[in-house]
Amino acid sequence: MQPLPVPCPAHLIPVATGTGAFRNAYRNAMVDGAVFIVIECEGNRWTVKADTLTAGSDHVVTDSVNEEVRAAINRLVERHEVDWGAYTGPVYLMMHGVRNEERARELAAALHAALYGDLEPLTQAVPPTM
Repeated sequence: MQPLPVPCPAHLIPVATGTGAFRNAYRNAMVDGAVFIVIECEGNRWTVKADTLTAGSDHVVTDSVNEEVRAAINRLVERHEVDWGAYTGPVYLMMHGVRNEERARELAAALHAALYGDLEPLTQAVPPTM
């Protein structure tokens, strides 16, 4: 499997439904020294998962990026786009209850970009409350 580009376009976000698929995607991220990002189908809803540990100790996500990511996930919870029990980092992030694959891919791609320091896709995917 080729390493994911940075930023990763939504259509290339891996689907890791099933134990084997998840393990393979996680292992590939570790081998590539990259941020782990996948979506999983859970019944009629989707989950977005990310982990920065796989990127290695040289990969740093700044406090300001972590704050923006946490705020975006909290907005999604408040808007009932993801379930209440979302993990907001700073190392492991997970959002359950995403309504469809397209939105899960959009959120995963935006999160992936943010974890590499580009907050613009996240701002577009989850605009701040006015």
